[in-house]
Amino acid sequence: MKLTSTVAAVLLGLAPELALATSNSAYQCCRALSKSKVGSKVVYPGSEAYHDSVTSYWAVNVQLEPTCIVQPHSAKDVSSIVKTLTSAGGDSPCQFAVRSGGHMTWAGANNIEPGVTIDLSLMNSTTYKAAEKVASILPGSRWQAVYEYLEAYGVTVPGGRTGPVGVGGFLLGGGNSFHGARVGLACDNVVNYEVVLASGSIVYANAQTNVDLFKALKGGSNNFGIVTRYDVKTIDDPSMWGGLVVFDNSTTDQQIPALVKFVDNIENDPYASWIGLWQYNSTTRRTTITSPLDYSKPEPFPAAFDDFYQIPNISDSTREATVFELTSELQQAEGYRDVFLTGSYYNSEAILTRMIEILNAKIEEAIPLATGEDWSIMVIVQPWPKILWQQNANNGVGNVLGLDRFDENMIQVLYDYSWDSAADDALFQRLCEEALAELDEYAKSIDMYNEYIYLNYADKTQNPLRGYGDENVQFIKKVAAKYDPKGVFQKQVPGGFKVSKA
Repeated sequence: MKLTSTVAAVLLGLAPELALATSNSAYQCCRALSKSKVGSKVVYPGSEAYHDSVTSYWAVNVQLEPTCIVQPHSAKDVSSIVKTLTSAGGDSPCQFAVRSGGHMTWAGANNIEPGVTIDLSLMNSTTYKAAEKVASILPGSRWQAVYEYLEAYGVTVPGGRTGPVGVGGFLLGGGNSFHGARVGLACDNVVNYEVVLASGSIVYANAQTNVDLFKALKGGSNNFGIVTRYDVKTIDDPSMWGGLVVFDNSTTDQQIPALVKFVDNIENDPYASWIGLWQYNSTTRRTTITSPLDYSKPEPFPAAFDDFYQIPNISDSTREATVFELTSELQQAEGYRDVFLTGSYYNSEAILTRMIEILNAKIEEAIPLATGEDWSIMVIVQPWPKILWQQNANNGVGNVLGLDRFDENMIQVLYDYSWDSAADDALFQRLCEEALAELDEYAKSIDMYNEYIYLNYADKTQNPLRGYGDENVQFIKKVAAKYDPKGVFQKQVPGGFKVSKA
């Protein structure tokens, strides 16, 4: 069923009369934008640009229909948009959303209905400053385009491992990369942010200017303003070795000890990156394990992966390649409805064994209940070793993720369920929530649970900012109040994870 704006507003938690007022206010806000300096950049339902923007979101279930969409080309455009949206709307302030790549999987995270969506996707260029060894990246860029551009200069940056992922949200939520064990989390490699504040002012945040905002943006998401440029330290060589290795599910008992050992040895060889994806596909009725084995220098068959080489595989695409090539290969299918839920646990065979037991149980439960023909239940395991946050522990600024509280290696588990039929929305949301809850409960019972939740994978039912720890939550609140004293990004931008609700 296609939702009307009023129905959608009700589902987002508004009373019917307030929903109607919100819808009317949204039209006023769109009209005000159309009459402003950015009027030519506002698009409405029925136009090709509007359709292309709405359908470009990765998950179908997040493809809401805003009252209008505005597509800025520059920081000045964004400034004009924010000034308009904070002054229009009358008694009902304009509600708006901000999207970069549109890869979050819950409706309303980076889109809105009714309301205005600021679509940054046309701000998508990258420039390289060789003298400074810095890449200046605009927020609507996708990582595959960033890598392709930088490879012409023989450099790369720590960024997303899936090519279509957008730059903006990834960097604001932390950012794990192929290079993480060598250079730390991606956010810790940002040396300067250009930010449009709620006032419309364009400011810069770095180690010398607006230092508190600089730190808060490293994990603090969209609580302060709209970032319109990221200046990121480059890495000298984009050459790698790696690819996708596919295994039969029967090798799980060999995979688990190999993974635990690998996580505890990453600090001995920080060039190595491994991910494990256990996926059941309803069309094949089969579970397979796909492991991206990636090494951030062009060294074939590095010893770091020795235990995985001993496991018989179905296929193997490993070869010398660039970051661009490997991130273009490592992609998930578009055009499905999707839910992500994630948790962090201390590195343990017991956790992984229980994770697989839960996965298998949810598959068996879904088989007779799912009405769609094409669906998938997947659990993704990623190393989360302490070297990721210890690399930049002495950089003088730090971030707000709170990981420096922990001195043990962890693993990150992502439940990723996708399906083709809207009739199955409640089923897969329930199964996914149950899977995470059951693993959390077990982890707590054996003292292997960690409260950190990676924001970039979190669902609307989760509270990742709270997992940063009280000290960091209070710091984020203080910085948000300083740079956004009227609470525009808390009240008028409902999407994302708000520190006011942490």
